[in-house]
This record gives sequence, structure tokens and C-alpha cells, in this order.
Amino acid sequence: MQNGEETDRSALLAALSWQISAGVDETIAETAIDRFALSAASTAQQTGTTPQTSVMPTPQQPAANRRDERAAQQISRQPPARPAGGPPAGGLAPAEETITAARAICAACHDLHALQNALQDFTGCSLKTTAKNTVFADGNPEARIMLIGEAPGRDEDIQGLPFVGRSGQLLDKMLAAIDLDRTKVYISNILPWRPPGNRTPTTQEMAICLPFIERHIALAAPEILVFVGGVSAKTLLDTSQGIMRLRGKWQTYICDGREIPALPTLHPAFLLRQPAQKQAAWADLLSLREKIDALPPQSQ
Repeated sequence: MQNGEETDRSALLAALSWQISAGVDETIAETAIDRFALSAASTAQQTGTTPQTSVMPTPQQPAANRRDERAAQQISRQPPARPAGGPPAGGLAPAEETITAARAICAACHDLHALQNALQDFTGCSLKTTAKNTVFADGNPEARIMLIGEAPGRDEDIQGLPFVGRSGQLLDKMLAAIDLDRTKVYISNILPWRPPGNRTPTTQEMAICLPFIERHIALAAPEILVFVGGVSAKTLLDTSQGIMRLRGKWQTYICDGREIPALPTLHPAFLLRQPAQKQAAWADLLSLREKIDALPPQSQ
């Protein structure tokens, strides 16, 4: 009997060792859970519909099935969750109305000071509720070159200025390499508020803030635009192409009927993660310097 117990124990240990090697990291119930039923209930919750079942549960059905259906019913009774960082239900107008209101506000701004005040007073974007500061711009608003990034990060949110963290320090070095600094350029972002946790902005958040940066460009009236990063380039050029395809290729940005040469380039934050791409960024900087040198002299 003892040998039999040792054999059973060895078999169990061997089975356990095999499961660990296979990557099993949790125990399961004796009966299977119908994940399809749970998924259907979750989908019904999001769409506001009630999942249909072919038959009602009966005492003859297996216990696992009855448990799964009770779990599905519990999920369907839960109130729908709102997206993290989104406005509370009924708190803001629908996105279309908010975008229309943003355009009207921007159209009424006839100088950068008015636009900055309007942006600080704007309550149509939920990002503002979690941000410490409204990050409007930095540099020289009368500069001939305007750089536009994506959104503030942690350091930018704290200081209320764009590109002041590690990526901003790298940007300053990049500009200095072609004889530029913040007195010779004007810097802003598409989003004036930091997304919580530096998450990727949603399409709706970008659309709500887009009228402000478009008006910002119109009022600053730069002669050259630099779109820093993929989000900036894709949004302002209205294209689905990635930054690696766009970078280094001069584009045309239309602003109030005026054509402005625009250069998409790699974001300094990307270069910090991918230093091998600095060679490509250097080529973009040389192209920018060449374009600047070709500008006609400014009238005094």
C-alpha cells in the first residue's frame, strides 16, 4: 500500500511539474465557465441590449451552466462604466456640439492673448479637469518658425510650458545644433492639457482641441512649421501615414488660404527611446536649416 501511495504521489508531482513548465499559474474550477456567455452579456451591457438565450435555465441543466447564466445576469445588471478620464454622464455636451462651440470661440479670438484666455476658460475637454496647468506656448510668438508637438508631459504640466522635461532638453540641443533657440522659434502642442498618466489622447480629445491649435497657427502666422512627432504630423496633415514615412519630407499646410511649408520630424521622446534614429533627426534638422536660410530677409 505504501508503494502505491508513493507511486500516486510521484505521478501527481510529475503532473504538477508538467503544468508549471507549460505556464499554468492559477487553479480552475471543477466545471468549465462559458466565457462566450459572459462575453455576450458584456457586449449587451455596452450596447444597452438584453442578451437572448435559446432556453430558460431548468433544474435539469448542469450546475456550471446555471452559474454561468447567473454571472452573465449579474454583469448585465451592472451600470455601464464610463471611460477613465472621460466626462461624467450628462456633464458635457456631445462631442459634435463641443467642437462647434470650440470653433466659434476660436473664430472670436483676434490675437494670441485672447486665444490663450479663451483656452484657459474653455471647459469642453475633460483633460482640463485632471491637468494642473493649461500649457499654451513658449518661445517667440513673432518667430518665423513654429514647432508643434503632441501634448504636455508631467514636467510640462507642472511648469505650464511645452517641452521642458527630458525631451524638451533634447529639443533645445537639437535646435542649438542649427543655430536656433527659444528666442528664434515658437513652440506649442496640439493638446494644451496633459492626458492622465501620459496616455495616448483619444480621437475625441484631439478633435475638440484641434480648432484651438489651428487658430493658434493662423494668429502666429509662421513662415515654416515643424510637426514634432507622429500625432502632430498626422493630425495637422490629416493623414494616416506614420511618422517614419512622413519625416524629412516637406509638406504643405493650408492656413486661411495661405500655404505654409511644414516639416514632420521625430519627437525627442522617441529619440530618447531609440537613439539610433538620431541620424534621421539630424537629416531633418539640416533640411530645416536649409529652408530657413532660403527665406527672404525680414523687413525691418
